[in-house]
Amino acid sequence: MKRFFSCFLFQTRPDGALSTGRKAGFWCWNALLLAGAAVVLGGCSLLLATGFTDAKVMLMDYLRHPVLLVLNLLPPVLLAALLYGITGRAWLAYLISALPVIGLSLGNYYKLAFRDDPVIASDLLILGEAGKMAGQYELFVDDKVVVAVAPVLLCCVVLFLLAKGKPRPPFRAGIAAAALAVSAALIPVYGSDGIYNQNTNYEHINQWSITQQYISRGLLYPFLHSVKDALPDPPEGYSEKEAAAILAEYEDEAIPEDKKVNVVAIMLEAFADFSIYQGIEFKQDVYANLHALQGEGYYGNLLTNIFAGGTVDTERAFLTGMAPKDINYRGNTSSYVWYLKSQGYQTSGDHPCNNWFYNRQNINSYLGFDNYRFSEDFYSEKSGSDVAFDNIFFGELAYSVMDQIKKGDGPLFSFSVSYQGHGPYADNQCWWGEVDDYIDNQNLTQEDRTILANYLGSVMNTQFHLTNLVNTFRASEEPIVLVVFGDHKPWLGNGSSVYKALGIDLSRRDVGSFYSYWATPYVIWGNDAAKEALGRDLVGQGPDISPCFLMNLLFEQLGWKGDAYMQALSECRYEVPMIHQSGVYLTASGTLCQDAKLTQEQRDLVQRFRWLEYYRLHHFSS
Repeated sequence: MKRFFSCFLFQTRPDGALSTGRKAGFWCWNALLLAGAAVVLGGCSLLLATGFTDAKVMLMDYLRHPVLLVLNLLPPVLLAALLYGITGRAWLAYLISALPVIGLSLGNYYKLAFRDDPVIASDLLILGEAGKMAGQYELFVDDKVVVAVAPVLLCCVVLFLLAKGKPRPPFRAGIAAAALAVSAALIPVYGSDGIYNQNTNYEHINQWSITQQYISRGLLYPFLHSVKDALPDPPEGYSEKEAAAILAEYEDEAIPEDKKVNVVAIMLEAFADFSIYQGIEFKQDVYANLHALQGEGYYGNLLTNIFAGGTVDTERAFLTGMAPKDINYRGNTSSYVWYLKSQGYQTSGDHPCNNWFYNRQNINSYLGFDNYRFSEDFYSEKSGSDVAFDNIFFGELAYSVMDQIKKGDGPLFSFSVSYQGHGPYADNQCWWGEVDDYIDNQNLTQEDRTILANYLGSVMNTQFHLTNLVNTFRASEEPIVLVVFGDHKPWLGNGSSVYKALGIDLSRRDVGSFYSYWATPYVIWGNDAAKEALGRDLVGQGPDISPCFLMNLLFEQLGWKGDAYMQALSECRYEVPMIHQSGVYLTASGTLCQDAKLTQEQRDLVQRFRWLEYYRLHHFSS
């Protein structure tokens, strides 16, 4: 018996005198010890993945979702098996596996602590910047770190003492090959958006927080899922050298000192003009203030890429001039905000909701904003809740803008995002008076009438406060230009029930239904001081455009040329003013068409836009 245990515990290979069964038992013993240690490693990673949520609750949630559990535990097991095949030493294979797993887990834990932002694969592309960021914080060791790291060290010692089996090279090659084969077979699983979206774990987290969505799936699984987005595919035919050469044809143009007016941009949540629909029987002129503002300004339609949600698509397209479907903002990103900063502008903004929503607290700084106020640091004190509606938002914004203009060093660029119009809207209670204050439409169900009245009441109230803001700017002797636009059409009932009941076609099969689905208004307005400084009236009917071209249009109206990127896009904007993520284009003649219907010149301009967009995304310029 003593010989038997000494063989199992201290030999690199079983004694040749042992039976076949005992030899098999020897290798199983080593394999199970290594696999068990790798599972412990995965479990410790999951503990750290919980961040600063309740660890007991979150770990139990992981256990109740076996697919998530397995997808988080498999990577360290497969990595340990691969390295065991390569090294032939269980403890060494485990140690090498533990270093990246625990390193990633600790990095994620501290990043959650300091910035409420998880580590994703694209962060590995900016390790230098991450190191500089980490140097600004004081690292700490708490109970969760100790509890997570100690078992890993203990497992390494156990393997060193009790798992000394070293297979012969042919068998080790087989182990490594098997680990690689299984890993390759799992790549589509880890990369699948469908599987990722099916395996939610939202029982005890805020499902609207991107960070908590990530936490709810562990760490290793969502991290590996993010790999496919770390290096997005370049557009067809892309040449970095040629894109750089195109951009080099232009030079950033400075804004003349006497033309540096203050610019205040506001994106209104779910703001759209429903007065165009004949199916609504209005009881009053809900959109009177919007139409009055349009009459004083330069206006048109934004053709957005989103419907009833996805606010940041429009928001960030406006700020960056880029419109790819997915951008991982993990560090400083080229934007028009950075350009305005280079011209001496103050850059600030407000959002009267949570700073974690769409990770604005981090991404807005990456886009170049010096200051941004959220619910957590400002608006919650004013509203007494997590969000502030327009009765608070517009007043506070007006005061802040005028104060910054008066006291600040340089002109102001302010960009803010409202919250009030956010759906869904109640179907059993009218929040804005009575349903009959806004519509008749007795043909609708009472639920649909209430939803529609709540929406119309909200946008009418927004316009009232917007008009007060305009009047504040109107009375100012400081030159101020206001840009207002909606981010997307609103949610109006599950399955768009209110749209259907009103006979509004959302099929997108023709121009009318395309606009019904995607169009929101924009208005560019300037006070008298701004018009005098610019020598421009800022009135008239503008083109219908993509959000990524709205800043170009604004600069054009102000008589500014902008940076090299903006100048390079101008010709494309004139010929193809809408480049939609659905693959549809709007030409200068007002025709909606697919790529095949574009002229060769238009296709070349679109390709040029995609090349420059991709180049800009991967080459930060301030």
